[in-house]
Amino acid sequence: MKKLLKLIKGNRLLYTAAILSIAMSTFLAMLEPMIIKTTIDSIIGNSPLSAPPFIERLIEFVGGKGVLARNLWICSLILVALTSIRGIFLFLRGKLSSKAAENIARNIRVRLYDHIQNLPYSYHVNSESGDLIQRCTSDVDTVRRFFAVQLVDIGRAIFIVTFAVIMMLSLNKKMTLIAMVVVPFIFVFSYVFFKKIKHNFEKADTQEGALTSVLQENLNGVRVVKAFGRQTFEIEKYEKQNGKYRDLNFKLIKLLSNYWSISDLLCMTQIGLVLIAGIYYANKGEISLGTLVVFNTYEGMLLWPVRQLGRILSDMGKMTVSLGRITNILEIPVEQEHGKALKPDIKGEITFENVSFEYEKDSNVLNNLSFNVKKGETIAIVGPTGSGKSSLVHLLLRLYDYNSGSIKIDGIELKDIERKWIRNNIGIVLQEPFLYSRTIKENIMIAKLDSNDREIESAATAAAVHEVITSFEKGYDTIVGEKGVTLSGGQRQRVAIARTLIKNMPILIFDDSLSAVDAETDRVIREELKKKSTDNTTFIISHRISTVMDADKIIVLNQGEIESIGTHNQLIGKEGIYKRIWEIQNSLDTFDEEEKKACNG
Repeated sequence: MKKLLKLIKGNRLLYTAAILSIAMSTFLAMLEPMIIKTTIDSIIGNSPLSAPPFIERLIEFVGGKGVLARNLWICSLILVALTSIRGIFLFLRGKLSSKAAENIARNIRVRLYDHIQNLPYSYHVNSESGDLIQRCTSDVDTVRRFFAVQLVDIGRAIFIVTFAVIMMLSLNKKMTLIAMVVVPFIFVFSYVFFKKIKHNFEKADTQEGALTSVLQENLNGVRVVKAFGRQTFEIEKYEKQNGKYRDLNFKLIKLLSNYWSISDLLCMTQIGLVLIAGIYYANKGEISLGTLVVFNTYEGMLLWPVRQLGRILSDMGKMTVSLGRITNILEIPVEQEHGKALKPDIKGEITFENVSFEYEKDSNVLNNLSFNVKKGETIAIVGPTGSGKSSLVHLLLRLYDYNSGSIKIDGIELKDIERKWIRNNIGIVLQEPFLYSRTIKENIMIAKLDSNDREIESAATAAAVHEVITSFEKGYDTIVGEKGVTLSGGQRQRVAIARTLIKNMPILIFDDSLSAVDAETDRVIREELKKKSTDNTTFIISHRISTVMDADKIIVLNQGEIESIGTHNQLIGKEGIYKRIWEIQNSLDTFDEEEKKACNG
């Protein structure tokens, strides 16, 4: 209840108005059978007038019993008028509750999306995007439906039961007891059903997330699937998950069918008891014909919310599961600033002192790293796969915080610098760049939304992609498709480089981002970088010696430790990983040159 009250905050006035509308429509619905009873017993029949004060005043207003007896159409008109007014209140109920529900759903989506954006990078690495999508869409929609329909229906059920019992008690207490005899059993049965439906829906909802993950994974990897001819395997994998989801939903449907059939039996039994008892008492003269009609009408009204209780509880069970899944995300702590959250003027001088880092306990990825980087230097990082190259630059971006040691930027401890601030001052180009399904121009502008055409073209030129872009029919207005699918790997990489360069950040990181371009384009990009960013501190991660050989300093990592640091000439002069890589690549280059000469000959 606390969670529900918190969610409707800001929309309580709308829900109050909706509940008042329901109360008025229910009250008017209760008056209609009383008017029919009065018409049958006192207007058409000869029984003394015995009706609620409101109805008696209404009869006096239109001229008394005699006038109504001669003009029965007036009674019909009164019923039509009451029904019309009730319809207006029902319309207001629907409009107000729907508006409030849409506001709540919008607030949940915005809050959830904002929260996910600020969750730690480590959470996203270990989570399934399909499951997150399902929580942001299907689960939010389940909550929305509950607030739009079921929440107000609960109020409607309470009003109907309250008004119906009061009206029936005022007419005949014995008949009221008979009319309520089965109701407690229906309530107990509904509660047991609620427990079962909640448990089974949670399983079905979780399976829907798994199904969404399989679908999203397959769509993202469609090139790999087609390249390796794995369509049949992927279809079978999807069918397996889809079958599980179908079975769980079928179980839910079976539970619902059991509930409806049993509750229908109980409700029909209740109506039969009222009808039999009513005929018996009417035959004995203890109740009038109008009272019998009223009891039968009220019984139908009373059993409607009781019968619908299963549906309400069913949807409430689904809502609590969905709300729980949403809350589980919202309760995960976002990235916190444990330091001073400073916003210094970043120049680019960096110092690592005995830095160690581990993703899991007792399993160091980086161990006791120490080195200095001066402002404007180009630092290359090389080493075998899994040696910790990307982890090192992730620490600079504060995607992770180091476990021990110290990293200082311009003499300030990195943990004392605000995360968003340091990321706004470090540009990174990843090995697998992500482009949005927008124009090339919009993709480059993402890093700097107020950039002009001259700045965009300058960044594209530095990334050696300007001529490629202008060769397209629509130039910079070319839409690249989802994830840049219409561009080649090298073109996507260069657009991503242009996007990073346009902001002219003091620290640049190229995480193996030149691997997708040919050696000549690689050389052109590095030359342009030297011209464009003489004051920028640049980190280049690469396996290609030709890419890193001109760096001011080369750091060689091996199993999370620094094996050696130096220039290209220094490192090829001593035994180690760097020299072995250089010899292998140099021999391959020599072989390629000989092959070319042989072909030309």
